[in-house]
Amino acid sequence: MTAPVFSTLGCRLNAYETEAMKELAAAAGVEGAVVVNTCAVTAEAVRKAKQEIRRLARENPGAPVIVTGCAAQTEPETFAAMPEVTRVVGNHEKMQAETWASLRVPDLIGQTEKVQVNDIMSVKETAGHLIDGFGRVRAYVQVQNGCDHRCTFCIIPFGRGNSRSVPAGVVVEQIKRLVDKGFQEVVLTGVDLTSWGADLPAEPRLGDLVMRILRLVPDLPRLRISSIDSIEADDMLMQAIATEPRLMPHLHLSLQAGDDMILKRMKRRHLRDDAIRFCEEARRLRPDMIFGADIIAGFPTETEAMFENSLKLVQDCDLTFLHVFPFSPRKGTPAARMPQLKGPEIRDRAARLRAAGDAALARHLAAQAGTRHRILTETPRMGRTEQFTEVAFTTDQPEGVILEAVVTGQSAGRLTA
Repeated sequence: MTAPVFSTLGCRLNAYETEAMKELAAAAGVEGAVVVNTCAVTAEAVRKAKQEIRRLARENPGAPVIVTGCAAQTEPETFAAMPEVTRVVGNHEKMQAETWASLRVPDLIGQTEKVQVNDIMSVKETAGHLIDGFGRVRAYVQVQNGCDHRCTFCIIPFGRGNSRSVPAGVVVEQIKRLVDKGFQEVVLTGVDLTSWGADLPAEPRLGDLVMRILRLVPDLPRLRISSIDSIEADDMLMQAIATEPRLMPHLHLSLQAGDDMILKRMKRRHLRDDAIRFCEEARRLRPDMIFGADIIAGFPTETEAMFENSLKLVQDCDLTFLHVFPFSPRKGTPAARMPQLKGPEIRDRAARLRAAGDAALARHLAAQAGTRHRILTETPRMGRTEQFTEVAFTTDQPEGVILEAVVTGQSAGRLTA
């Protein structure tokens, strides 16, 4: 028998959880299966999940196909109806050892129960299985799962459940182990990272966790935080930005739009000026800070003038890395019942946003010529600066080390050094 084939779609958190599932499957003796960890963020993500399931079933004839992840959680009946699928497993269940004990190939044969998905909203315990060392030179540490907010376009809370936090002491011990293994950088991940701590005693904030990690793990060279909701950034996090050089000067912001009416219809918790003010303050505290952002193009009811406000946000917030989502209605969300824009209009606006993002990145790259950077090498010919900008090396470098180099230019969306 052979080891299971795993396929991951979607976010970094899904990738982290796939690594945990590999450990659980190995411990349970699961062999010869195909496991697809799905994403539900857009209708296109669900379509791609079905496509991936069919492809892997063709390439692995006779292997049982286990489907899990957010799309499996939100619409298990869709995947259960696929003839290729043997079992549909929920997001909570996929992180349980007893689930994998029931997924050994002999046990799956002849079973009629196809769906193993429970109510994710009833899950109260801390975020799932902790693993050490996901990634080769940069480790991703899950500190939070789920989301208590209900943005009108988003299905993810129904795939992930309500917000749950990993206690700070557990996070610190894990990061100490990672540093002992030689990792140079740790990235804190979660579904709604700035809600970390709200369900813990004394209700600490994300900034408290960041400062505690940096204080108690003095040998950690780099700490990075992934996507945050800027309106929920606490005072201690801003202090860390201002005073802690080991906290990397790169933040990815969940902005979604730059027009106040659209933000209200999205049920976001910030307005346009809040986003601009946050970026100005973060950059005042840390002049080398750069920003990435998620922006949705073509949200229902969005006029050209409203879209222009989102387009101008790239310049007004001085964004560098843009992640553009063409709006895709998700069944069961309020936005799916709003008046929809036509597909060509959505695609055109997404293309214009991406063009603005490309221009912003080009400006950032051009400004780095001749500057000196500390670069974490990921391969012999590629690394990333503290600002998370990719750097291509002209000669081989040792892997997994932080080195200083002078930027000589740029090529294909990367710096060269």
